[in-house]
Amino acid sequence: MAKVLDKKDVVIVGFGWTGAIMAKELTEAGLDVVALERGPMRDTYPDGVYPQTMDELTFNSRKKLFMDISKETVTLRHSVNDVAVPYRQFGAFLPGTGVGGAGLHWSGVHFRVDPMELRMRSHYEERYGKAFIPEGMTIQDFGVSYEELEPFFDFAEKVFGTSGTAWSVKGEKVGEGKGGNYFAPDRSNPFPLPAQKNTVSAQVFGKAAASLGYHPYNLPSANTSGPYTNPYGAQMGPCNFCGYCSGYACYMYSKASPNVNVLPALRQEPKFELRTDAHVLRVNLTADKTLATGVTYVDAQGREFEQPADIVIIGAFQFNNVRLMLLSGIGKPYDPKTGEGVVGRNFAYQNEAGVKAFFDKEQHHTNPFIGAGGNGMAIDDFNADNFDHGPHGFVGGSPFWCNQAGTKPIAGVTTPPGTPKWGSQWKAATADYYTHHLSMNAHGAHQSYRDNYLDLDPVYTDAYGQPLLRMTFDWKENDIKMIRFMVDKLEGIAKAMGPKAIFAHKREFNSHFDATTYQTTHLNGGAIMGTDPNTSALNRYLQSWDVHNVFVPGASAFPQGLGYNPTGLVAALTYWSARAIREQYLKNPGPLVQA
Repeated sequence: MAKVLDKKDVVIVGFGWTGAIMAKELTEAGLDVVALERGPMRDTYPDGVYPQTMDELTFNSRKKLFMDISKETVTLRHSVNDVAVPYRQFGAFLPGTGVGGAGLHWSGVHFRVDPMELRMRSHYEERYGKAFIPEGMTIQDFGVSYEELEPFFDFAEKVFGTSGTAWSVKGEKVGEGKGGNYFAPDRSNPFPLPAQKNTVSAQVFGKAAASLGYHPYNLPSANTSGPYTNPYGAQMGPCNFCGYCSGYACYMYSKASPNVNVLPALRQEPKFELRTDAHVLRVNLTADKTLATGVTYVDAQGREFEQPADIVIIGAFQFNNVRLMLLSGIGKPYDPKTGEGVVGRNFAYQNEAGVKAFFDKEQHHTNPFIGAGGNGMAIDDFNADNFDHGPHGFVGGSPFWCNQAGTKPIAGVTTPPGTPKWGSQWKAATADYYTHHLSMNAHGAHQSYRDNYLDLDPVYTDAYGQPLLRMTFDWKENDIKMIRFMVDKLEGIAKAMGPKAIFAHKREFNSHFDATTYQTTHLNGGAIMGTDPNTSALNRYLQSWDVHNVFVPGASAFPQGLGYNPTGLVAALTYWSARAIREQYLKNPGPLVQA
């Protein structure tokens, strides 16, 4: 029997970005908050201590900071007619575990959102007509506007210490010719720090893109361009371009993370408690399932505890949020056959492809071993709806970028097409091209579909005997048409550089999702926000329609994937939700939006 602990005002499941932000906001409101993190304690010391952290074998190859998939994983299948099998070896995505979650090992690319993507279905229907959206595509509006979220984007950037170049501030154009993004929406303030210096590869990309009439800009980066102190008093040091960002804890305190930017302030809060190695099994509900009473979790010794609380924040990784809702009976599970139900609906990913350019020794010496996770140059000419989709017949867009994050000596070796995979010729090509190549990406948006969804697996269970989450997912014709178009455009930029050789990965029609090759960890949906409880699990404040004292921040709330990385929008939505809890919910607990 579980031991019942003293009641708290708030219990938070998970301590990544969403958990840390919620904890800070709600302790500021005077609430007693406990955060339960299933993984171990992690921090810059000892996890990011120099020089041990610069160990590709430990962190990149053996995945030290990632989820232990021998105890808990997901199962995968391409369609409802297939049998799902467990994700046994890391490939396509890398969920984190431990304090900081994926926010400790992320790269640092810190975008906001294109305003159009917050009202995706409405925008496409208005511009192209309802018939333009393919049958079975279930994209929908978020239910909140960019203008409403802008103050929260602004504050999140101040907390993160984001480096970048604004295009316009309060209606005044300030970034033309200086690295600002021509397509960016207006801002209330400049970035907290100026953009990072550009690597050679970024400069080459920017010059080639501009020569074709595109609009290159500095990537917004949560890797600091200088020393910085955030609104919580947390201090950051300037990035030294060591190249060990994605998959690593930053030893320079230069990459924003919950551990560096929020936890130091929370440690000073007497109303906050963080418990590690606390694996939450379920959210406990009243008999009528209309109110949460707390959570039940297991500690490292296998002891079971019940933590009562007035408010439950489910703030774990995207698919863990969905799984916990399904295990707890919060909201109606989605059924793709009928289209009814909401939990598990609109699972989406990222639709990405890459192009590499290889140069003669006298052309460009790119030094790819240096870099920063969020540093680089990009264009948005083909992102969102910045171009006419009508003639091309697909939904979705993609930013392009040259993001030199640091090419590692083991996984980063690359050679031109036609090079043997081993032997003396391979060795010679590796030596010739390691410092004379660059990589570019089309970081495409991904749409949601009726038959891409999440549910509980009927066969496989985790180390605690609970059903694993099952992903039913595959690429659709719209996805492949979109990314092939984007690769063609990206190849055009590569050709403008005058390289000796080009390698372009172009997904073939009828090809299936490949879980063995890394793409991104940008998983979306499954517990989506919206304005209709029949098609969304959460209202516009990330509050469960069914259980009003449960809030579920994270990319699980996205009705479809974005062209940009999700972290910036995740942070802004979490601050938006926290403000609604502080200013509305605490005064009058109940639904913040009437169904």
